[in-house]
Amino acid sequence: MRRETAFLKSKAESVCKILVICLLSFSANTYFKNVSSTLAFLSAKMLVPNLSIISVTETENYNANKTDNTISDITIADNSSSTFAVSDSIGTTPQDIIKLSELYKKEYSNAKHDGRIIEKTYDKKSATSVFENITVRNTTPSHSINIEKSLNEKADLNITDKSKPTVLIFHTHTTESYQMINEGWYTKAYPTRHDDKNQNMVRIGNAICEELERNGIGVIHDTEIHDRKYTGAYDNSRKTVEKILKDNPTIQIVLDVHRDAIQQSDGTKIKPTFTYNGKKAAQVMIIAGCEDGKIENFPNWEKNLTFALQLHKEIETMFPQMMRPVLFSARKYNMDVVPCSVLLEFGSDANTLAEAEYSGRLVGMALSEYIEKYSEE
Repeated sequence: MRRETAFLKSKAESVCKILVICLLSFSANTYFKNVSSTLAFLSAKMLVPNLSIISVTETENYNANKTDNTISDITIADNSSSTFAVSDSIGTTPQDIIKLSELYKKEYSNAKHDGRIIEKTYDKKSATSVFENITVRNTTPSHSINIEKSLNEKADLNITDKSKPTVLIFHTHTTESYQMINEGWYTKAYPTRHDDKNQNMVRIGNAICEELERNGIGVIHDTEIHDRKYTGAYDNSRKTVEKILKDNPTIQIVLDVHRDAIQQSDGTKIKPTFTYNGKKAAQVMIIAGCEDGKIENFPNWEKNLTFALQLHKEIETMFPQMMRPVLFSARKYNMDVVPCSVLLEFGSDANTLAEAEYSGRLVGMALSEYIEKYSEE
């Protein structure tokens, strides 16, 4: 009953929004030539529930001589399989990031070019196992993987009240950060590690949190810097996580949010990207560990793998090409704290902050949808 009520409410809201858009468009004589065509569209919308109006956005411009003035990416969609709230500003580059990019151009436009940056979209060619739209790169010494079997299992989640703290987001390597512009080169004069939480991994965590909160999901975001000394960062973050979990027993999902660094032998850096609704974003990779070789005391790793594969599928289904293959490896990385804990890599140090921030919002939307499915069981 609750799902049907939410569904009907979503229908009513969508129809109202469409009426407003149609009336405005009719007045401006832009999209509809006459009233009859407007009524015809609304009739079609009622008959075909999945019909959507998606705004056409200006593709993000990375030309060195132009400013990023991406138009707000407004989507009014009525997908019967989705229950999450869509943010009207989901595709808008935040103004402070635009200003930071402009400051970078002024300060580093004449800096030495220490290497190239090239883009790559990772797909099944980078995987060792593929099932439907799920890809995995298995680097474990002795474990095989059955994606279909893991998908058919229930994740270790029992969410009775999603408004209570359900998700914990933290950052072991908090100071990891990004490029500010995309001009095909990087300079070592500009550091890709920052204490400024508006530019480092905290910014990406905030983007995920905003979408979770928008959909009524309780989330705790720990913004403590754990890597002032790189060695020992995982020990530092584990202490933080264990305390938060002790104080908030309703948390069931734990995400350690990072960014990758991919560099070729000639110094060229790789930025993993894909495009959604005309706007470029950073690809994301989930790392799932296991007990193998020298990795011990990780008894529930198969439950973590189930969660990782299901989350990967949710994101990839909603946003095709967003996900790099899941990295299944003999590591632990504090993923043993709860059965639904993974490490997420948002792009690399060659991606821009704008690309990674956008991906954070998209992941927040997909995670909201995933949690909603489990909270209704």
